[in-house]
Amino acid sequence: MKNFSHELSYKTSRSSGAGGQNVNKVETAVTVMWEVAASTVFNDWEKELILNKLKNRINSEGVLQLTVSETRTQFQNKKIATDRILELVNQATFIPKTRHKT
Repeated sequence: MKNFSHELSYKTSRSSGAGGQNVNKVETAVTVMWEVAASTVFNDWEKELILNKLKNRINSEGVLQLTVSETRTQFQNKKIATDRILELVNQATFIPKTRHKT
């Protein structure tokens, strides 16, 4: 399980949903972005694995992005987004052991 959180960048935007009038003036939705090819944490083989397994979530520039607007605070949404993107990539790079018949 590799930690590449220092390579992530964040963008905030206004969130829809619960929050009353706070929704109209506070940017609580957080989009986390990670450029797969520019990563220094993963080797080329792992990057290729990530690009193949998460191709539906990676845009044409090779950026994996995820938007979270579940809570009313930007801080909590940022934490949730970071945890989710780390989990997504770690699941994509996980190679199960091959089972041998005994």
